[in-house]
Amino acid sequence: MTWGVFLDRDGVLTEAPVIDGKAMAPTHRSELRIVAGARAALDRLREAGAVLIVVTNQPDITRGGLRQDELDAMHERLASELPLDGIEVCPHSGAELCECRKPRPGMLIRAAAAHGIDRASSWMVGDRWVDVLAGREAGARTVLVDRPYSWSATSAGSPPDDLAADHHVADVGEAADVILANRTG
Repeated sequence: MTWGVFLDRDGVLTEAPVIDGKAMAPTHRSELRIVAGARAALDRLREAGAVLIVVTNQPDITRGGLRQDELDAMHERLASELPLDGIEVCPHSGAELCECRKPRPGMLIRAAAAHGIDRASSWMVGDRWVDVLAGREAGARTVLVDRPYSWSATSAGSPPDDLAADHHVADVGEAADVILANRTG
């Protein structure tokens, strides 16, 4: 088995504009902006042997605010510009109570099984508490890219009182630094 890094998309690898205190996801391919330093950070993780998987909630698919062809085009661009091994998407709204929507660990578990990833040797990098909880529930260590909205309530509710990320960073480059400095196995 190998180790992996599961990465949230919006707010970690791509810009997530904040409108009225809420982080937004792009709904058109022309709005997708890969953050500065993402390629370099992922290249360093890849060179260290990590399998790199995006795990992203995209409920606007179900809600009708995002067309599947636009999402596919965004992910084709991500895959062509970043050294990714896979992209897992949960298209469901919070009301659907699926197992794949973060904070549940379904996407991480599914990707780990498909790519031969040892979850206990792996990491989850995200910008919201739902990412931290999904990582913890999957058995991975967690890195939170701190944002003003990171601990705000979501459609999944408020974060559990005892929830804490293993590490806090400012961006994906710092996340790669932390992972490479603390990696075992």
